[in-house]
Amino acid sequence: MAQETIFSKIIRREIPADIVFQDDKVTAFRDISPQAPTHILIIPNKLIPTINDITEQDETLLGHMMIVAAKIANQEGIDESGYRLIMNCNKDAGQEVFHIHMHLLGGKNLGRLIG
Repeated sequence: MAQETIFSKIIRREIPADIVFQDDKVTAFRDISPQAPTHILIIPNKLIPTINDITEQDETLLGHMMIVAAKIANQEGIDESGYRLIMNCNKDAGQEVFHIHMHLLGGKNLGRLIG
């Protein structure tokens, strides 16, 4: 069984966060240690520990996360200049909180990710 994380408490608004979007499927909030001028985390309200734990039943939810990312990029004014979406899976990839989440980064030239 999945262990509840700090993100679960943010979703329920039990701890403060700068929430920029929330609906019945996802919550999006500003990262507390931003790596770019815009750095927002988009998380499903359903607790899924890693990408490896996604099932076919989550397909619509993941699509919704992408749609929300595009809407937020537009609201933040970075949709035209460009932005990056990143999801990490497990420790070697840098996943620190085991509740899947998408990083939305933008607001400056991010350069090449991989050479």
